[in-house]
Amino acid sequence: MADLFPRAGWLKIGYSREHVDAFFTHAREAYEDMEGDSMAALDVRRASFDLKRGGYATQPVDAALDRLEQAFSTRARDNYVRDHGQQAWFAELATHAQVLYPRLRRPQGERFDRPRGISGGYDAKAVDEVLDRMTSFFDKGEPLNVEDLRSLTFKRRAKWRAYDERVVDAYLARAVDILLGVA
Repeated sequence: MADLFPRAGWLKIGYSREHVDAFFTHAREAYEDMEGDSMAALDVRRASFDLKRGGYATQPVDAALDRLEQAFSTRARDNYVRDHGQQAWFAELATHAQVLYPRLRRPQGERFDRPRGISGGYDAKAVDEVLDRMTSFFDKGEPLNVEDLRSLTFKRRAKWRAYDERVVDAYLARAVDILLGVA
């Protein structure tokens, strides 16, 4: 079988070719099954692969995952609009966005819990800056796209200057869902 993606090189670390090939085979089958719901955009976002020497280069695989996530999201939106109408879709998106909004109104430095134990977490100040951009998107219509959130990386900080990573990741994943829904 031909490689789906370029390889990282024999001495470099990349994604396990077997895992990536199996995932994309399953994704293709799920996408071609127009009536099925065996895979959704969230399943694509949660995909992870073992790292192996000589595996697939990570950037092309990650870019393909982003496109695949968009395709599943677009299909879900189109199916919903076909069954319920455009107004119902926007109402559904508004409901999901309203769940995110209260956290945006919290004071900076208090938007998420601190990490538990002695571990650090995401730099609270940097996360707050992103949430301020989200507030501007919702309140003023300022630009914010999916890539703005997907490409985020945060420095780690000590517990007292950090937010719990898992909660921030889950919150941003929901924001990505909303942005995909309007795309």
